[in-house]
Amino acid sequence: MTSSTAEEYDVIVLGAGPTGENVADRTTAAGLRTVIVEAELVGGECSYWACMPSKALLRPAAALADARAVGGVREAVGGGRLDAAAVLARRDSFTSNWKDDGQVQWLRDTGIELVRGHGRLAGVRTVTVESEDGSERVLTARHAVAVCTGSRPVLPSGVPGLAEVHPWTNREATGSSTVPGRLAVVGGGVVGVEMATAWRALGSEVVLLVRGDALLPRMEPFAGELVADGLREAGVDLRFDTEVTAVERNGTTGPVVLTLADGRRLTVDEVLYATGRAPRTADVGLEQVGLRPGDWLAVDDSCTVLGVDGEWLYAAGDVNHRALLTHQGKYQARIAGAAIAARAQGRPLDTSRWGAHSASADLAGAPQVVFTQPEVAAVGLTLAAAEQLGLRVKSVDHDLGAVAGASLYADGYRGRARVVYDLDREVIVGACLVGPAVAELLHSATVAVVGEVPIHRLWHAVPAYPTISEVWLRLLEGCRG
Repeated sequence: MTSSTAEEYDVIVLGAGPTGENVADRTTAAGLRTVIVEAELVGGECSYWACMPSKALLRPAAALADARAVGGVREAVGGGRLDAAAVLARRDSFTSNWKDDGQVQWLRDTGIELVRGHGRLAGVRTVTVESEDGSERVLTARHAVAVCTGSRPVLPSGVPGLAEVHPWTNREATGSSTVPGRLAVVGGGVVGVEMATAWRALGSEVVLLVRGDALLPRMEPFAGELVADGLREAGVDLRFDTEVTAVERNGTTGPVVLTLADGRRLTVDEVLYATGRAPRTADVGLEQVGLRPGDWLAVDDSCTVLGVDGEWLYAAGDVNHRALLTHQGKYQARIAGAAIAARAQGRPLDTSRWGAHSASADLAGAPQVVFTQPEVAAVGLTLAAAEQLGLRVKSVDHDLGAVAGASLYADGYRGRARVVYDLDREVIVGACLVGPAVAELLHSATVAVVGEVPIHRLWHAVPAYPTISEVWLRLLEGCRG
């Protein structure tokens, strides 16, 4: 290994996923010379193994379901299945066939420098980068280093044989070039239910194994219940209160046999584990700045890392564990980029709630969509979470299928909407919508929650008729009593 003279920049960003790209974009726009360090593909997990390929797999199934739910179109579509090869080819186009030329060009066009290799902190505002050929570069930052290395899938410990069978994680589930005949999915969270939906629609026999008694446990209970109904109707074998105690595979590509806690055995072609995420911090040099490798990075609302003197180290995106969502990582990146620029220019930070340097939405109004059938869209607090915080709230629920626009959208439309209403402040603090096409309703709920729009003002925001968004009128009526 060889070393070179230190190269100096204003800002160094570790990780070229959407979060890192946005930090670099903001600091570059502020006139700070910025370099981004990436060992894999520029564009990160979201572009190649998560958001983009997963939604590319899910969209055709939703489009087909929508068509079959409208009389006149249903007859034209008939009972055919998706063309799996065409769906996978379309998925490949959204990942640019796992090539990052376009995103590298965007960095160049934006004025952001790129260093390929594995970056590690080596001291105050210092990063070493090891390239594939073993050579090493030393980078120093005049102002800031931002860790945006994201998260990785976690496989449970204590399951004999798990590592040896090479289970799928989100990467294999979104990137497979073939449709497995039989697929077991372990985990009832977002990745589990979305991938069960996608691969069942593409022709796999899917069994979904859930250790607990509900899907999507962090959302309103009815969300998981309606998604469970949709999975069963699609032909997914859904099993709650089920634990895998051992796995084995016959050879390197043969069937996988899962042993369950009740002694039964299940044979499949592939098994996907969707059982959680951990930060990619085990090998980024945290020990060099007094932090423990492998930990989530605790930050304040400006995304400045706590426990490191000098206010030069930042962490944005999954790695800080505030909100493991791509759009929230990009939001945090904008906040962190603004904070870095302000400090570099000697300006004070505005870290008041909803200030320019405060990622307040992570806690008060982070939106999320689950692209199952039906879709789930949620923002802010659930009823249970609001009550745990001691807020005096009430929930207002409405049958989405009773809205004129919904009945026009799909014959037999089924869905449900809830808002959580703060009785003391007279604002909505949470919303959850379940049903076809509710993803596009979510931003209106987000504006209401994040904007803390008083109910008397929301009353004058008239939903167009006949649309699904007319549900807002019914919900607001319930809030007003």
